[in-house]
Amino acid sequence: MGDGSLRRIAALARQDARLLARDPAPLIVRTLMPLLVMGFTQPLFRAALRAGDVPDANGAEQGVPGMAVVFLFLLVNVVGFAMFREHGWHTWDRLRAGPARSFELVAGHVLVALAAALAQLAVVLGVGGALSGLRVRGSWPALAVVGVPLALCVVMAGMALVALCRSISQLTVAANLLALLLAGLGGALTPLSVLPDWARPLAPGVPSYWAMRGFSTVVLDGGGVVDVLLPAAVLCGFAAGLTVVTLVFFRSAHPKLTWS
Repeated sequence: MGDGSLRRIAALARQDARLLARDPAPLIVRTLMPLLVMGFTQPLFRAALRAGDVPDANGAEQGVPGMAVVFLFLLVNVVGFAMFREHGWHTWDRLRAGPARSFELVAGHVLVALAAALAQLAVVLGVGGALSGLRVRGSWPALAVVGVPLALCVVMAGMALVALCRSISQLTVAANLLALLLAGLGGALTPLSVLPDWARPLAPGVPSYWAMRGFSTVVLDGGGVVDVLLPAAVLCGFAAGLTVVTLVFFRSAHPKLTWS
C-alpha cells in the first residue's frame, strides 16, 4: 500500500468523521441506552449469578459487559447506514469516479466506524461500571485485549452486510436479527451458565460468546492479558472471516436502494 493509497483512505476517513461529528445522535443514543438498561437488568443478573457460583455478585458482573456487547452489535446498523448514505445522497458515483479503489473506499469507512465502536465500548464499560458498582477482579488492559477485536468484528459485520444487502431495508432487518441472535446465543442477555440446553452447543459459533467469555474471565475470575488471548484470537478470526466476505462480495458498481 503506497503513500497515495494511504492519503486517499485518510481523506475518506476525515470526511466520515466530519459527517459523524455533525450528527452524533445515533452514536450517543446507543451509548446512553445500555447505561439505562443496566439499571433495570442488574437485579435480575444479581439473582442469576448468586444462584450459580458467584454468591457475592451484585449483577454488574453480567450487566455491564452484557449490555456493552448487546448495544455494540446494534452499531452494525450505523456502520451500514454510513455506506448506504452515499447512495442516498448520490455521491457514491463521484467517489467511484475518483482515484480511490474499492478496498480504499471500504477502509476509509472502517476506520471511523472502528473508532466510534471503541469509544462506545469504552464509555459503556467505564461509566457503566462506575455507576453500577462493577468490581473488576482482573486487569483492565485485559478487557481492552478483548474489546478491540470485538469492535473490529462488529464493524466488519456491518461491512459484510453492506456487501451482501441490496437495500437499506434488507440491511436493517439483517442487522437487527443478527444483533438479537448474537446477544442471546453469546450469553450477553443471560449468564453463560444458564443458557438453554439447545443454545449451549451453538454458543461457541458466535463472536459474542467469545467476547462474554473473555470479559467474564477478567471480571469474575481475575484473569489477565494472557488469560484472554484465546477469546481475543477467536474474535480476530471472526473479524478476518467477515473481512474476506466483504472483499469477495463488495462491488462498488452495484447500486444500493435507499428509502429516498
